[in-house]
Amino acid sequence: MKKKILFLLIFPFITSCSSTKKSISIDDKNTIKAYVNLVLNNWHLAAAEANFDAYFGKMDTISVFIGTDASENWTKKEFSDFSKPYFDKGKAWDFQTLERNIYVNTSGDFVWFDELLNTWMGTCRGSGVLEKKGKTWKIKHYVLSVSIPNDDVQKVIAAKKKSDSIFLKKFN
Repeated sequence: MKKKILFLLIFPFITSCSSTKKSISIDDKNTIKAYVNLVLNNWHLAAAEANFDAYFGKMDTISVFIGTDASENWTKKEFSDFSKPYFDKGKAWDFQTLERNIYVNTSGDFVWFDELLNTWMGTCRGSGVLEKKGKTWKIKHYVLSVSIPNDDVQKVIAAKKKSDSIFLKKFN
């Protein structure tokens, strides 16, 4: 009898903790992937066309942009302040997507991606997170990194040794 009473007391809590979100279908995931791909293509295009409002309009108000330099961990405001002079001159950056992988969570309101890019820095990788708010997808987080061929890593380590030692002093 005690077990039944305990079960009746605990059961409502167990069932209330289960997710009410329904998993989306494969077709829905494919639709989301295609739409997010378009959002990201348009985001890169906005930079190439130096369209400040279109570029930063795709980023969430609390988004983060992590650049290739160890010091570049920017809020949207910091990144837009840094970038504004480039956009104002009509020359931001032009990243061409070579390939992109997009992953969708089971409820269809959150995606993460990685992409291979052709940039003025050579081949780079980008990765990030988007969240759907209402009917709009917003970039929440983006990381840009310069890819280094494995055979060249030792040369890069040597080339950045001095700057790293200066940068790392602020963490001691």
